[in-house]
Amino acid sequence: MNRYLQMSTEVQSALKNGEPVVALESTILSHGMPSPENAAFALEIEQIVRGAGAVPATTAVIDGQLRAGLTRDELLYMCQTKENQIGKVSRRDLPTYAAIGRAGATTVSATMVIAKMAGIRFFVTGGIGGVHRGASQSFDISADLQELAHTDVAVVSSGAKSILDLKLTLEYLETFGVPVIGYGTSEFPAFFSRTSHLPLDYAVASAEEAARIAKTKWSMGLSGGLLIANPIPAPYAVDYDEMEVVITRAVEQCRQQGVSGKESTPFILRAIKQMTGGRSFVQLSEMVKANAVVGAQVARAYAAL
Repeated sequence: MNRYLQMSTEVQSALKNGEPVVALESTILSHGMPSPENAAFALEIEQIVRGAGAVPATTAVIDGQLRAGLTRDELLYMCQTKENQIGKVSRRDLPTYAAIGRAGATTVSATMVIAKMAGIRFFVTGGIGGVHRGASQSFDISADLQELAHTDVAVVSSGAKSILDLKLTLEYLETFGVPVIGYGTSEFPAFFSRTSHLPLDYAVASAEEAARIAKTKWSMGLSGGLLIANPIPAPYAVDYDEMEVVITRAVEQCRQQGVSGKESTPFILRAIKQMTGGRSFVQLSEMVKANAVVGAQVARAYAAL
């Protein structure tokens, strides 16, 4: 085991016995949801993973230690501590946080790093980062994409965050050889919307099919991850064109206020939440719950192989 990594007894035992384990991020708890809703969500999402037959492994950095699997108290700590005490940790931040003993909430890229260290193959989130709108001038491209290109972890998400340039995000993933597989869909989901009108080359109808693709990729010796794109449940979806109007306004607010880098996504999501009267918070919760079920099912199917 990597000396910087600490796994919970439950996660360590499950991995040793070949049982399915699903990684979960903590940025959504510390930076993506308000308190106390985030605490209820943290406990519920872990229970959903267990109910679907897998072991949850929420990741974080606590006192400089990379963690895979948190106790109830640690989960609540990630939810209740103010943002300025818990940083937002990407791959690049992990060495610094470990060296100086800080606490940090893990983004998609950091969660994938920790999952790989622990030997966890599957990770569930809401939506990945990607190529930002206007990236030709800002060069703002999420580290999530390079992580998917190089780290052997399959990510289940509702596509990429719709505040991004989704077409360029798909082009980037294609360039770096990352399979993007629609789960019950032939179009790329757009986070709050079930479609982005962007077709996908591959789609699966079952967890078993998705697991076989992952198994085959890694058995071939092809490094890197996969993106399993599961649309938000229909009752919570918003029309793509309707959401585009809201997103365009939020992105413009972000630009006008000079927010950039890793702070831009939280800013835009908060603006969208305000504009939609809190509806986006419910959407985020429900898409992650749906993805947790799919992630656990795919992890189970993979373990059976």
